[in-house]
Formats: sequence, structure tokens, C-alpha cells
Amino acid sequence: MTSTYFAWDLTHRDDAPCVRDDVLALDYAGFARRVEGLAEQLTSLGVRRGDVVATFLPNRVELLVTLMAAWRIGAVATPVNPAFTSEEAEYQLADSGTRVVIGTSAGGSGPGRVHLVADELATAPSPGWRGSDPPAADDDALLVYTSGSTGRPKGVRLSHGNLHYMASTMVTHFGLTEADHALLVLPLFHVNAICISFLAPMLAGGQLSITGRFSPSRFFDDVARLTPTYFSAVPTIYALLVSQDGLTAEATGPLRFAVCGAAPISRELLDRVEGAFGIPVVEGYGLTEGTCASACNPIDGVRKLGTVGPALPGQQIVIVDEQGAEVPVGEIGEVVISGPNVMRGYLNRSEETAATIVDGRLHTGDVGRLDEDGYLTLVDRIKDMIIRGGENIYPKEIENALATHPDVLECAVVGAPDELYGELPVAFVVPYPHRGVDAEVLGDHLADRLAKIKRPSIIHIVDELPRNPVGKIDKPALRSGLRSPQTA
Repeated sequence: MTSTYFAWDLTHRDDAPCVRDDVLALDYAGFARRVEGLAEQLTSLGVRRGDVVATFLPNRVELLVTLMAAWRIGAVATPVNPAFTSEEAEYQLADSGTRVVIGTSAGGSGPGRVHLVADELATAPSPGWRGSDPPAADDDALLVYTSGSTGRPKGVRLSHGNLHYMASTMVTHFGLTEADHALLVLPLFHVNAICISFLAPMLAGGQLSITGRFSPSRFFDDVARLTPTYFSAVPTIYALLVSQDGLTAEATGPLRFAVCGAAPISRELLDRVEGAFGIPVVEGYGLTEGTCASACNPIDGVRKLGTVGPALPGQQIVIVDEQGAEVPVGEIGEVVISGPNVMRGYLNRSEETAATIVDGRLHTGDVGRLDEDGYLTLVDRIKDMIIRGGENIYPKEIENALATHPDVLECAVVGAPDELYGELPVAFVVPYPHRGVDAEVLGDHLADRLAKIKRPSIIHIVDELPRNPVGKIDKPALRSGLRSPQTA
């Protein structure tokens, strides 16, 4: 195989290590053969350009093969969370118009839909297989469904151009080469894992190791055994890793950097992780609608803890007021993004697309501010803002103050309805393992850090926080479980 069949050229690296999981390890040539074999198999089933191919798989090599096999023939891939119920999965399959589902067992079939078992996929093409012309940059490549925290999940249409821009930007930003090796711990139904841990190292000629179900002990065993050079994770994973007894920098020796994204991380936790790991941990920011990342602190250069860094090359970030006018440096407003990362739109939702992308700019729904160097600080989500007696309160400010207490592992603050004030902030706090902390102690801790109006009316100490399918704290679930608290 010598020809380039789409933007992701896997054909010239031959026996260089490519991808592995707990069962299968492939070099670039072997991976390319499997992609070609499945592309031919999908074609034989009637899959054509623009058709949708779904995966209903845990993280494993066959999921990555499926993505690229679909792209090879101009089809669109949609990865489904394997933890979904049959009803949740069927919604995504039906909404996307899926033609073929690839899973671990028979199931997911429907009208005009075929199901393939992952262990029975073709592993090489026929001798005469030539395939079709590669897709264009503007063609849809990926349908990633939002978590649905504000209603039914929406399919985000990402093009080949979106994905290639993001992967190449990650290669440049992180200085990736063929010597780099990503350790994948995030789910592959999320665009972070696809772009940062899969496509970026593939574009650089590096390699990827897919771990099984995440656990702190397994993570350190995998680092020692596989010697990866980087990984990307969410704040909760970092909090769990850094809480391990006896953690030393030697445990993370092969790593040269790590990435934190998908949710904000507190300055205190980031400091703790960098001190324990002995490597830079760069915080970034982005949305699925923006193909993963729009801002990121550099590995080399000025890293400002508490910010998510400056805009990535090719993108522009501005802060606007409620009328859409840009605000001066240092003032807060909605974060608005433009660039080659902006999605094509939501599938079959023209009105919601028009409300989100205005004049080519992506309105994120996030509140933030830019400093004089262009570094972005996130304040909160617009929809998470609490209005107490007419005063705007941003939960993230309260969460950041709680995170300064050494016994707080993670926390979340939401608004609870109140007859007098309209809303009151309520906090949910998870302590570090084997450490005790009570609400009164935390209340005293906040007394010198927050104005009285911002302090939580109630602080709940809990064992864990609810999460949505991509691992973010599920604030709607917290809000829905609250009864109206009494004024503190």
C-alpha cells in the first residue's frame, strides 16, 4: 500500500508501532490493512459517502479502525457511549440515521440498519480492492453527541477539515514527534480523546496505548510498563491520582507533559499535581462544537495557572456583552470563538445552529475574561449562574474558594430555589480519602475568602458527585435533587 487515501496517511510508516490495547497491538501497516479491510466490508454492506456508521464499543483498537474505515469511504462516524441504556443508544442511532452499528455483541439493529460484531470484522482487504476517492475537507467526518444536560442530546457535525486542523494544531502546540506515545484514559465517544490522544499522535507518526477501565493503580502500572510520553485527563482523574499514598515523581518518569481539559481544574489541584508528577500539566479549554480545543497553556513558555491559556493558532477568542459587542480587556462576558475549528452545525437542528453560530462565530455559553496577554480565565457557564436577590453569583468562584481547603478533593455548587431570595448557593463537597472534614469547618474556611452573599447556604459532604456520560459533574442532577433550603 503506497497511496494516501485520506488526510490521515498511515501507509508510509510500515512497521512502526501504531496502536495497542489489552488484547491487540498493531504497527502502522497492520492498522492500515484493517482499515482497508473494514472499508471494503462496509462498502459491501451498501455504506456510501455520507452514510453514518456507529460504534457501540468500549475503548479498543476496533473502535479506531471503524472511525478511519468510515472516513476511508466518505462515511460519517458516530461513537455511542457503551454505557448507554438501549433507549439512550437508540435515540442516537435513530437521530443520526445510522446504517451500520459495530458493537461487542448482536443488538442495536433497526429498520435499514445492520449490526456487526467487532471480533468478526475483516482484517485485510481483497487483493483487488481500490476503494473510492478520499472525502473533501468540508465533508462531515464525525457526529459527536452532546451530553444532553440542557435537553435531548444534539449531534455535532465535525468535518474532516475541523479534525485535521485540530490534530495538526495539537501536534504543533505540544511539539509531538514520532517519539511520542499517548496513553488513552478518556472515553473515545468524546472528541478530546479522539483529537488529542488518537489523531494527533497518528499525524505525528507516534503511537497510542489504550488502557482498560481507569483506576489509579492501573494508571501507574501502565505508565511503568508502556512508558508513554503524555496523556490527557479530566480534573477528577488528576485528583484521584494525586491522592495515592507514596506517590513520587519516579512513578511518572516517562511522561514529559500532561493535558487537563473537559472541565475546569482549580489552581490548588493543578499545583498539587505538578508538584507530585514533576511535569508540566497544561490546562486547555474547548467545546465539542469547537472540535475539542480553543485555548491552551503552552508546555514551554508562560503558563498562567488559573487560566486556560491563549487562543490556539488560527482561532480568535473575544469576550462580548449581552448585545454581542466586545468588552474591554479584563471585563467579563460571553466567550465567543471563531476559526477553522467551528463545527458545521447541529444535525437537523437549523434553529439551534443559527442561535449558536452567529456570523461564523461560536457562542459558547461560557463566561470569561481575557487579560492583556490574551490568556483566558473562565468564570462560569451562563446557565449555571445563580441570581440571589438580584445579585449574580458564579458557582466557580465558590468552588475555587472551597478547593483551597487541603481536605477538599472536588466540589460543585448549584443554585437552589428560595422563596425570599429566588436562589441560594448550595455546595456539595467530596473530601480526600481517609480525611474528615465537616460543613462547619468549610464554612469557617470560606468566611475570609468570600462575601457573605456568595457563601453557600448549605454545604453537603458527599462520597461522590454525579457525572454525565463524558465524566463532567452533572449539575442538573444536583439541582433536580434539591429541595428549597432555608436561609442560613
